[in-house]
Amino acid sequence: MTPTTAQPTEPAAQSALRQGFTAFPADRAQSYREAGYWADRRLDSLLRDAAAQWPDRTAIADPTETRTFAELDALADRAAAGIAELGIQPGDRVLLQLPNSAEFAVALFGLLRAGAVPVMCLPGHRLAELAHFAEVSEAVALLIADTAGGFDYRTMAAELTAAHPHVRHVLVHGNLPENQEGFLSWTTVSRTGTGPVPNIDPELAGPALLLVSGGTTGAPKLIPRTHQDYVYNCTASATLCELGAEDVYLVALPAAHNFPLACPGLLGALSVGATTVFTADPSPEAAFAAIDAHGVTVTALVPALAKLWAQACDWEPLAPKSLRLLQVGGAKLAAEDARLVRTALTPGLQQVFGMAEGLLNYTRIGDPAEIVETTQGRPLCPADEVRVVDEDGHEVAAGNEGELLVRGPYTINGYFNAEAANERSFTPDGFYRSGDRVRRSQGGYLEVTGRVKDVILRGGENVSALDLEEHLLTHPAVWSAAAVALPDDYLGEKICAAVVFTGTPATLAELHSHLEGRGVASHARPDVLVPMTTLPTTAVGKIDKKAIVAQLTK
Repeated sequence: MTPTTAQPTEPAAQSALRQGFTAFPADRAQSYREAGYWADRRLDSLLRDAAAQWPDRTAIADPTETRTFAELDALADRAAAGIAELGIQPGDRVLLQLPNSAEFAVALFGLLRAGAVPVMCLPGHRLAELAHFAEVSEAVALLIADTAGGFDYRTMAAELTAAHPHVRHVLVHGNLPENQEGFLSWTTVSRTGTGPVPNIDPELAGPALLLVSGGTTGAPKLIPRTHQDYVYNCTASATLCELGAEDVYLVALPAAHNFPLACPGLLGALSVGATTVFTADPSPEAAFAAIDAHGVTVTALVPALAKLWAQACDWEPLAPKSLRLLQVGGAKLAAEDARLVRTALTPGLQQVFGMAEGLLNYTRIGDPAEIVETTQGRPLCPADEVRVVDEDGHEVAAGNEGELLVRGPYTINGYFNAEAANERSFTPDGFYRSGDRVRRSQGGYLEVTGRVKDVILRGGENVSALDLEEHLLTHPAVWSAAAVALPDDYLGEKICAAVVFTGTPATLAELHSHLEGRGVASHARPDVLVPMTTLPTTAVGKIDKKAIVAQLTK
């Protein structure tokens, strides 16, 4: 279809957006254009172009719905019109929290086409995280499912809007609560819009969307990805993965994650005319059935799921037969698990080490088995500037460990509305301090060896130890607390809370209930509780987490 467009506007939201956003320096931006990394196109143009080139090809599917590229494009236009009719203007931020489904794609492209900036919340986020995202982004709306995974998002939304009245609209996909002011049916808004598609300011330097960080230091941060950098992110990844129109990509991880969204993910698949299938259940039984039904050829998993899928081939009757490429990232994949995956699932294993802030590293198709099994890949782009430095900021020799620093055409220059975090996380010359410890080979391949930041990598999710400790300390029975990572065969790392209690000790279940009441996401709650009489300290009086881990693992 040829959409009509409204006259361009210059909303106040744009100025607020720019205030919290650190743009690429002009000289670097120009160099990326001249080198061809930036194509100066909006992210939503990927769908428009796909609909023009492959209108009748299946674009998206889930267990209940299938849409062609032309149908998805038309739905995005209608949703954009409905969003605009609510008074949501270009530049306004909208919290997007939907489970894996075809409707996620409709909502994402409807928001992008309306010029709104989606804040990519995960289904597992709860009130503590949502309230933080709403405050930092100054969001005007929230788009949720009614229920998913046994959780009622409507109740959480009511609490959120009561505390944050600037969130004027709650759009619910599914059943609405009774007599709840400000709650609207997403189906009605997105399917009955009659106005023109907003004519968006062609300025591309601002954020297209805001990803969320894993909260490696304190509360999660918002990661502004621009149209240029994210178009490059997904299209260059699709090229590297040799993704083509004949491929079928399965979104098994939460769709709002950078990995299944744009590495190459949904967006990369769409850019080449491939089909994207959504599943909200990544268990081997459900995922293998989806792979068999749709002929899935490519998907992405975290190491814990990859290992479980590989083991499940011994008992599941529908072991995958069509997979040509299995990407594994989010945490380091052990060499023995890599060999298991290549034997049981597909020889086409690809290790991926990246971050929502930008830099992506991939092992390449055709790399020797030793490289695929023992490294986490090398940078996607020739313009990725990578440094591996010691504690004094000096670059280390190849083969030595150090912290990974990076800047490049798809790595951010600052978090959104986070001045203090930016001072800690970026060097004066614009390199992002990843907090990852790596070892770089002469060929540029990276091996992840650990973390500099105090973070627990649980099942592919970064959990801030500091953030969890602050929540634990609000329990009346907790005197002091330390959150540490313990090795786990399934999760990679599990969360251990070492706690000194005052009075009667609380149980793990009681702590979980307390954390749930504070809106802490389920994946960020302790797996293990260890009561202690005192927490060991270092010579300067800080809690000695290494000593705690040594005591618990000896």
